[in-house]
Amino acid sequence: MKKVIRMSCIVVFLSSIISCEKNECENYTLATPVTLTLDEFRNSVKITVPQVIQKSGKIYAYGNYIFVNDKKKGIHVIENSNPTSPRKIAFINIPGNEDISIKDNYLYADSLIDLVIFDISDLESIVQVGRLEDVFPNNIAWTRDVDFYDWSNYNPNDIIIDWNITIERKLEDEILPYETLGGVWNVNVLSNNALSADAQVGQGGSLARFKIVEDYLYSVDRHSIHIFDIQNLETPVKSGSVYAGFDIETVFNKDQFLFLGSMSGMFIYDISQADSPQYVSEFRHGTACDPVVVDGDYAYITLRGGNSCGAFESSLQIVNISDIYNPKLEVSYSLSNPYGLGINNEKLFICDGSSGFKVFDKTNNNDLVLLNHFENINAFDVIPLENNLLLIGENTLYQYKYTKNNIELLSSFSLN
Repeated sequence: MKKVIRMSCIVVFLSSIISCEKNECENYTLATPVTLTLDEFRNSVKITVPQVIQKSGKIYAYGNYIFVNDKKKGIHVIENSNPTSPRKIAFINIPGNEDISIKDNYLYADSLIDLVIFDISDLESIVQVGRLEDVFPNNIAWTRDVDFYDWSNYNPNDIIIDWNITIERKLEDEILPYETLGGVWNVNVLSNNALSADAQVGQGGSLARFKIVEDYLYSVDRHSIHIFDIQNLETPVKSGSVYAGFDIETVFNKDQFLFLGSMSGMFIYDISQADSPQYVSEFRHGTACDPVVVDGDYAYITLRGGNSCGAFESSLQIVNISDIYNPKLEVSYSLSNPYGLGINNEKLFICDGSSGFKVFDKTNNNDLVLLNHFENINAFDVIPLENNLLLIGENTLYQYKYTKNNIELLSSFSLN
């Protein structure tokens, strides 16, 4: 049962001064929405000089450039022609942004409910060229793992772009149990409701929700796959949506299949008919946060338990998908706090959160061999490129080079 403030007592909750010296009080986390009006929201996109990062999110590689998401705020653009000395060159302010994808110098970014398009042919002079409104109706800026939500100053016509989290010390009788978060989920829902050889497409990590495959951009939200025809790169067209389940989190492409990671399992869709993904099969597991990558006949899934991800034990699960219609668990390994993962030939890279960055030899899936363990990194996501590897930690970009039987640090670049 989630605990929420009595709506009639919110103002008292925020403004009254209660002495806890003679009464039993507890600490509670309070989430207060950060909002913009709809006009402010849609007019807030701008290109600025480099900024200090607030909270690092996902990473994306394109040519000699790296794009680092600043959660809910925008994208840091980093020039990386010399991986030992990367440099910030710009910041793209995009309220509510979490994901991007790039093809032939056109960058597609989510801004909560909208898709924003940029021409990045000159990365020293980025230009916004389009915006598709209301194409992600379920892409809501939500926050979990808090005790209370403060709606005292909230206007339902505004857009929630982020949350301020504080710790409040209150008496038990100021709160009451509330069964679900019902009625709150839709606060931001508006009423309008394998690459081609000549295409240059960037690469995201395993936590990505955007994926370009030939002439289509696929994006997933909690429930659906959204399909965009990008044959005309500057003016994409949304061609439809397909309901895909519940708590969908990530998307990965291999051949003609999309592999969706969700909190309840991995779902496989056939995109042979590009504008109409067809359900193929699924692999179910206990409730956990779940990115997936695929190599050959195997899918590699990290499951993170705890907090909003569920009470499931954290692990790596290797699933045999040689029969795509009947995926089966091959083997499972315990992990501490996993997030993203990646593969380069026989090396498996796992971001194990506060437990660091781990490199395995996966020549034999049933007997993974730990090659390296970089313990002093709070590892979030990784992109294995052909000659080197990118890793995002806590507001720091790490780059590694491959050696025959090892991996060595090239640089660590603070984004602060």
